[in-house]
Amino acid sequence: MIDPVNFYGETINSRLLIGTALYPSPQIMLDAIHASGSDIITLSLRRQSPKTQGGNHFWQTIKGLGKYLLPNTAGCHTAKEAITLAEMSRELFQTDWIKLEVIGDDYNLQPDPFATLEATKVLLNEGFKVFPYCTDDLVFCQKLFDAGCEVIMPWGSPIGTGKGLMNPYTLETIRHRLPQATLVVDAGLGIPSHAMQAMELGFDAILLNTAVAKANDPVMMANAFRSAVEGGRLAYLSGAMEEQNRANPSTTVLGTPFWQQTQS
Repeated sequence: MIDPVNFYGETINSRLLIGTALYPSPQIMLDAIHASGSDIITLSLRRQSPKTQGGNHFWQTIKGLGKYLLPNTAGCHTAKEAITLAEMSRELFQTDWIKLEVIGDDYNLQPDPFATLEATKVLLNEGFKVFPYCTDDLVFCQKLFDAGCEVIMPWGSPIGTGKGLMNPYTLETIRHRLPQATLVVDAGLGIPSHAMQAMELGFDAILLNTAVAKANDPVMMANAFRSAVEGGRLAYLSGAMEEQNRANPSTTVLGTPFWQQTQS
């Protein structure tokens, strides 16, 4: 088992967070969650309405998993809208954790930095533990951290694209400049090697949904991502060798006898 990660004072054993949308069936969703080994699952309040008993069986199933719940504000376009949805989630799920999403562009689902920061400050003041979804923008991430966010979740690429890490340099810079923050790559990962790359950069965890839910075999893919996250973390902790501009033999030649063939 790899080392645990800290989310707002909670020690979590798994570094993979997984969503609950888009699966072919509830049973496949449950099997994929178990295969992922995740201790934290995300869910959208807007897809169903537990307050009016809509999808009640789904909500009871989710609660029965015994996992940490991370409700999100997916679908919100204003700070006020996101704040209201967050307050509802705390009442319904008895958790002050919230994945904050305030979308600024409907084409690429890029978060609105101004509305996100505004909502973040209000929610933190209300006692929420905010997990903000943001772009891989250093200044945006720095402002979220300065506002009091202990966890920050920049995208790898736009939600659901599966393009992986579009800008590894910017993500690596964020990791370097915010060493005390818990950093999670959220959105855009398509295959396990994308997750491994992010973990090798020193990110603390991965959050994904579509890459697992839309795979031909979601359960097998969840297991693959679990292995990739664990492998990437171990690689980061072990310290990779430095790149070289010239080839170096893996077997030393020092002290090795040489035989010279001579013509007779």
